[in-house]
Amino acid sequence: MNYKIVLALFLISVALTQDMALAQTGNELRCQCINTHSKFIPPRWIQDVKLTQSGPHCQNVEVIATLNNDKEICLEPTAPWVKLIIKAILSKAEANNEISL
Repeated sequence: MNYKIVLALFLISVALTQDMALAQTGNELRCQCINTHSKFIPPRWIQDVKLTQSGPHCQNVEVIATLNNDKEICLEPTAPWVKLIIKAILSKAEANNEISL
């Protein structure tokens, strides 16, 4: 067999394996928020909030809110009302860690 064909098949199999591994872990290796929303959203409309710290995947802190209609929206982390939400989430997480010790 020609070494070029073997090399091409090997590279294709490595690429497919990498894609499957990323799909299984669910990790995104890029920023998830392209645009952010800074206008106030009433808390009763928010079902869940996910806070992602900056890291190698993205240089921005990302705040993703899931609304009651299951729509996900990226919130502007520097907006004052979003800062309050982040502070409440971190306080709750800190309190849960102290209780579990």
